Amino acid sequence: MDEPSPRKSRAAASETDQPVAVAEESGEGAPTVDVGLLAATGSRVDSDRLVAFATRLAADGADELAAATGATWRFYAEEPEPLPDAGPRRPSEFLDEAALRMVEGPYDLVVVVTDAPLLARSRRRVAGLASPLSRVAVVSTHRLRVSGRDSPSRPLDAPAVRYNGAAVMLHQVGHLLGADHDPSGGAMAPYEFDRDRRSVPSFDADLTRRLARLAPAIPEESVESRSVTELVGFHLRSAARHPGEVVRSVATSRAPLLPLSLPKLSTAAVAPTLILVFSAETWDVGLNLDNGTAALFAVVSVLAAAAYLMFSLNLNVPRERRGVVTEHVALLNVVILAILVAGTVGLFALVGGIMLVIAYVVFPPNLMTNWPSLEDPVVTTVDIVRIAGFIATVGVLSGALAGGLEDRTILRHLALFRRRP
Repeated sequence: MDEPSPRKSRAAASETDQPVAVAEESGEGAPTVDVGLLAATGSRVDSDRLVAFATRLAADGADELAAATGATWRFYAEEPEPLPDAGPRRPSEFLDEAALRMVEGPYDLVVVVTDAPLLARSRRRVAGLASPLSRVAVVSTHRLRVSGRDSPSRPLDAPAVRYNGAAVMLHQVGHLLGADHDPSGGAMAPYEFDRDRRSVPSFDADLTRRLARLAPAIPEESVESRSVTELVGFHLRSAARHPGEVVRSVATSRAPLLPLSLPKLSTAAVAPTLILVFSAETWDVGLNLDNGTAALFAVVSVLAAAAYLMFSLNLNVPRERRGVVTEHVALLNVVILAILVAGTVGLFALVGGIMLVIAYVVFPPNLMTNWPSLEDPVVTTVDIVRIAGFIATVGVLSGALAGGLEDRTILRHLALFRRRP
């Protein structure tokens, strides 16, 4: 059985663990949203200054969030996380630590504030990015502080940095709540740095009504699982309650194209198949397989390869085993596994396509009519497709076992975070 939610312990501990920013709604039954603030510091800014800046952003944006959602917002400052250097970071590089803080809090959302440059999918440096599925937003002070040529960097306490930072935080939290860009202006307008900004932008009336409807669903109960069976069951129930989020995340991730971003995985899959396709034994096996066996072998191998990548590389979040798991962390793990399955299907299609090209273009057209193991010297299109599929299945397994994911953050970066700030 699941234990009562540890969220109650957060409320009980509020006397000793005070939030750094609170915006209360007076209405009865107003939901409460707990947000963790995590400062990730490189070598450019003192950690205390970055924590103070993150706290100021929370204080500036809390009232607007409360007014827009009709919920009480409480921000808690977490112990800062040091970075090994101040080099550019993908937002997915903060996901493990943010997810860990989320389940330890527990929190409904986590906002990471870092002084490191933040990279979008296009490798462009941006001020912030959000992952609605994992409920993690990342705000970078780097783009806020950069000034024009021959001008010094803006200090963290500059008014323009403060209010533009609050605008970025509100914008990204809006994405976490399901809001999209609004060209008409306000908090969800496509972000651009405004050196004259001296106030916090507002959510427009239509979006405010929408966020108010969503607010009661933001706080979620956390569960404490005592066994692997209970943990798996909780993950399955989370996916069953949110099938739309799972399907939408997989559809927008372009997961079947994932092998194109992982050359080591693709090479490990394709290289051995280039030998197998010219092997007589491979063609003998493929020609004598029935279609049902070949299809079952392919399905089982794709699922096994995805599961192997998931658990051998510890792609679940948080990476450290914790008894307390929130529903969205469970949902995040389900989506990562689903994206891996779709990615291995894409790898299967890639390798199978190469095999078909070789079979139709490279092989002499009359070669198979003289194949000694054939009773009937006619090789049909179905036979060639089955052989290509069999070889591709072997390639998927070898790719997963020998190649793996050379960069585990790429999967999360491409699949979980928005393309645009």
